[in-house]
Amino acid sequence: MKPSLLSKLDQLTQRLEEVSALMNQEGATADMEHYRKLTREHAELEPLVAVHAQWNQAQADLIAAQDMMSDPEMKSFAQEEMDAAQARAAALELDLQKMMLPKDPNDDRNIFLEIRAGTGGDESALFAGDLLRMYSRFAERKRWQVEMVSESPAELGGYKEVIVRIVGHGAYSRLKFESGGHRVQRVPATEAQGRIHTSACTVAVMPEADEIGEVDINPADLRIDTYRASGAGGQHINKTDSAVRITHLPSGIVVECQDDRSQHKNKAQALKVLATRIKDVQLRAQQSAEAATRKSLVGSGDRSERIRTYNFPQGRITDHRINLTLYKLDMMMEGDLDELTDTLMAEHQAELLAALAD
Repeated sequence: MKPSLLSKLDQLTQRLEEVSALMNQEGATADMEHYRKLTREHAELEPLVAVHAQWNQAQADLIAAQDMMSDPEMKSFAQEEMDAAQARAAALELDLQKMMLPKDPNDDRNIFLEIRAGTGGDESALFAGDLLRMYSRFAERKRWQVEMVSESPAELGGYKEVIVRIVGHGAYSRLKFESGGHRVQRVPATEAQGRIHTSACTVAVMPEADEIGEVDINPADLRIDTYRASGAGGQHINKTDSAVRITHLPSGIVVECQDDRSQHKNKAQALKVLATRIKDVQLRAQQSAEAATRKSLVGSGDRSERIRTYNFPQGRITDHRINLTLYKLDMMMEGDLDELTDTLMAEHQAELLAALAD
């Protein structure tokens, strides 16, 4: 293991001891906010320090086995012990490297998920609806909450554009690699000749800004329009100017919200989406700069890139960034996305580890 990593681990072990001592001091809970920060830090450090202790023990076992090699009668047993200790130490070192990787500060955030129909007309809109259902089912499996923010339904079903808010711990970490172009190959319900059509949708996954103040928005840069909501929502929502459209003049970003009958609530939600989109633009610029130094586009946030193909006749789903093909399309469209998201996360982690080794 690199001396720099060992030194860092020793410092973190010492820090855990300091935090434990501070938590056990008399009157430590007098300042509950400070105490909560200590408990969070303790919870983050404890698993890392525990694995470090296991690695140290594996090193000690290796030294002990090496010492036994000088005894002819113990040589065979010592060799087995050495091999086992080396394998254990190597596995623990990899675990430590992963745990020491810089954490994405957005990983634990809620997200805004935006799906837009692209090429393919009505079929693209229907596929947008299928994608929304897929992600909603995945969220249900994770016990996350899905809230409709805005929708633009298509005439034959599905959506021209739809935005939902997904509330759940780690939502961004699991779904952040979904941003990009999603292509579908299937026979549309409206196709009389049975020909396979290709359509596409664009997905954007944006970490929710904690507060509007997290993103600097000058009120003078906003144009706010109110209008009568169009679409489902009952008589009341259609009789009042409750819908809100906010235009951010410097960037040209436009956000509309009409889901609630309250204009005040719609404005608050629209401002939150606007802050998230501005934050997302900044984040994608940073990710694109980082991706330029990597071979893979995982995590680049490049939405012009086709990232995945859903082939219904063959029952397969292919992620082009990592050359992964799974013949589990039906299961995945029902929200069983863990194998796919786990592989994408592992690939991203491998890239970070490779960059660390350079």
